[in-house]
Amino acid sequence: MTDRTDAVEREFRAMLARMTGGIAPQDYGAAFQDWWLHLAASPAAQAGLQQNALQKAMDLWRFHAEAATGKPLAPEETGDRRFADPAWQQYPFNVFAQAFRNGMALVGDAARSVPGVAPRSADLVEFATRNLAEAASPAVHPLTNPEILQRTVAEKGQNLTRGYQHFLEDLERTLSGGGTPASEEFPVGGKVAVTEGQVIFRNELIELIQYAPTTPDVYAEPVLIVPAWIMKYYILDLSPKNSLVAWLVDQGHTVFMISWKNPTAADRELGMDDYLRKGVYAALDAVTAVVPQRDIHAVGYCIGGTLLAIAAAALARRGEERIRDISLFAAQTDFSEPGELSLFISPAQIEMLEALMHKEGVLDSAKMGAAFALLRAHDLLWQPAVRSYLKGERDRVIDLMAWNADGTRMPWKMHTEYLLGLYLQNDLAEGRFPVEGEPVSLADIRVPMFVVGTETDHVAPWKSVYKVGGLASSPEFTFLLTSGGHNAGIVSGPVHPKRRHRLHTRRGGEPWLPADEWLQANAPQPGSWWPAWGRWLVAHSSPVRVPSPPMGAPAAGYPPLGDAPGEYVLQR
Repeated sequence: MTDRTDAVEREFRAMLARMTGGIAPQDYGAAFQDWWLHLAASPAAQAGLQQNALQKAMDLWRFHAEAATGKPLAPEETGDRRFADPAWQQYPFNVFAQAFRNGMALVGDAARSVPGVAPRSADLVEFATRNLAEAASPAVHPLTNPEILQRTVAEKGQNLTRGYQHFLEDLERTLSGGGTPASEEFPVGGKVAVTEGQVIFRNELIELIQYAPTTPDVYAEPVLIVPAWIMKYYILDLSPKNSLVAWLVDQGHTVFMISWKNPTAADRELGMDDYLRKGVYAALDAVTAVVPQRDIHAVGYCIGGTLLAIAAAALARRGEERIRDISLFAAQTDFSEPGELSLFISPAQIEMLEALMHKEGVLDSAKMGAAFALLRAHDLLWQPAVRSYLKGERDRVIDLMAWNADGTRMPWKMHTEYLLGLYLQNDLAEGRFPVEGEPVSLADIRVPMFVVGTETDHVAPWKSVYKVGGLASSPEFTFLLTSGGHNAGIVSGPVHPKRRHRLHTRRGGEPWLPADEWLQANAPQPGSWWPAWGRWLVAHSSPVRVPSPPMGAPAAGYPPLGDAPGEYVLQR
């Protein structure tokens, strides 16, 4: 009877998840109840909110009177540029903009000024009300947006005609499951993922690509890159000028890349141990066969870096020493402060996702993408819609956009283990995360580390990424903080005039600095972070370069199977 009840409850949660886009409504219901009950029990908070609302209204009234005589709209201190166009300085549009600003400020104040409300409840209340308020922004409505009105008059409505055509095109693509304009402009293997190489190994989970050398000799130690399995690997091999892989090969490194399979419902039972055994360990074995008797520079990006850290700790526990050093890019190992993604991580939320994945076998990338978009609704949802459907403009297509539209799925078992064990329970940082039944400890990692965080990362906040230096026993810990976000900050190219970075190496015996103190102690330097990492790799490589290894190792069971980018990256 219990099993039948559990099955019914899981089916209901899966149905609810499909209706809500995977968001747990009970979290928001409980948060608003927490906020409302504390507000009802606090006359002082009620009076404060009323006074705040009155002050905002009086401020708007004063601005309205002054705006009619030409007072300009003040620049937004937060950096929000939605009202930056000079057209917004005209009356009454400047009043519309000021009213929206005051309203958004009131929303934030209301969510956080009620005493006794749990911090998570306040976060959820503010998140939900801000996303609702975004729909009322004068910037997203044609009759209150002066830029749209001016363009419509100037073009005699042709912008709206183009916008309607764009809407129909996007609707058709969505219904048919077709690619985006970005993916059509940058085909995989045509304009992105074009670095020459061979697939030298394939199993039911990965293909391993070995890239062809471009220099007469190479550094002795190979580089193995473990990308995230929630994305296609070629974010690190975009168009040639943005390809980290191509740049590494041109510097004289022998590079190997894991390309993850895009799982289907048939792969539902693949778990974290499978991703370690058939993924990282299998790739290490193949690299060792091609480049025998050499240690390996291990590199991990995003949750690929998390997986690499788990693998390194497990291998160190066994006494294996193939990994010479570890580089982690925007990869968390301590999830106690996961940043804005914590809005989507709770027991109720994970129960809903687990039920949905159990029903369908996998979690589709579209559901993950929608959650990320809500974190920056104006930038990722409303602004693109206004530009495409009201202004009649299409965004200039770039390689990163093509990659971003090329999503992957995640198996039920693995993703449930990942969310529960890492995000919700923080088992890895606290030494409880099991690998093949035995807990692993990051303290067993005793090799040099180079860790990169990005300043505006919404997925892996840099202060969270930084914490691995206090968990591992690395004799040399280098942390680099670069400008940019989770993806664009990493894919910066070797030369980038708008990038800056901070860098410091902590060696054994030096005191550990909290993140804020580290930031104050290290001044920013101009330029991309790639050259700094390149110098670190060279410093941790053997001084004498050697002839490049053969492509694959046929005698050891790793023959070339076909040209890069391989088959798995093309799976839809």
